[in-house]
Amino acid sequence: MGLFDKKYCDICGEKIGLLGNRKLENGNLCKNCANKLSPWFSDRRNSNVEEIKAQLEYREENKERVSAFHTTRTLGTDMKVLLDEDAGKFIVTRARNLAEANPDVLDFADVTGCNLDVDESRSEIMREDKDGNEVSYNPPRYEYSYDFYITIFVNNPYFDEMRFKINPSSVDITPPSLMRPGMMTGFNPESNVEYCNYKKLGEEIREALTQVRNDVREKIEQAAAPKTAVTCPYCGATTTPDSSGCCEYCGGAVNG
Repeated sequence: MGLFDKKYCDICGEKIGLLGNRKLENGNLCKNCANKLSPWFSDRRNSNVEEIKAQLEYREENKERVSAFHTTRTLGTDMKVLLDEDAGKFIVTRARNLAEANPDVLDFADVTGCNLDVDESRSEIMREDKDGNEVSYNPPRYEYSYDFYITIFVNNPYFDEMRFKINPSSVDITPPSLMRPGMMTGFNPESNVEYCNYKKLGEEIREALTQVRNDVREKIEQAAAPKTAVTCPYCGATTTPDSSGCCEYCGGAVNG
């Protein structure tokens, strides 16, 4: 087949425009179908047609999970982590219209870890000498830029991490000028209010997801633990308490 031969999407069958093809391992994908894939999915080129079809089925089913999602807690300002604490689920999105965006709905139990990374970059501040040349200060001076990233590691068939920046624009800091030539002063970015606010937000997101993950794992371990028979203080029967810690015969609260 020639370079400019007509191509058709192996998912929906529609004709693909000149710049609209998204190559798969064994076929072609149109732009419209590609836009329906998870935003966290990044291995399209190494995926075959059947794998893409399976993911699109998962994405269709996800619409029902989005419809049933009820936000009980919101973390973030631009990219947000939405928690449905009653259902034990969460979403990461900046979309206002969830039904339209169809963000992936994950269970708290899907979380395997969560990290906060602060990326620092710096550029040297130069001065102009008497001849009009740019030269370094002595000692050199720098301005700094910071970005704050959350990485949520998850157990999902189509992606294993969700990495996103929590600050919509970089935090730029220019330290105060040195008081005297040759005087060395330490630079602490945590003296900057904006830096501290984003770091605090990142730590809050990390702690929240780590906590809900631990709570779910603890409940799973408790449910899997062997049940021990006890004597009910109300009816005197030997009973194995139910999931609520109550006597299976009289319903009394055996475990308080």
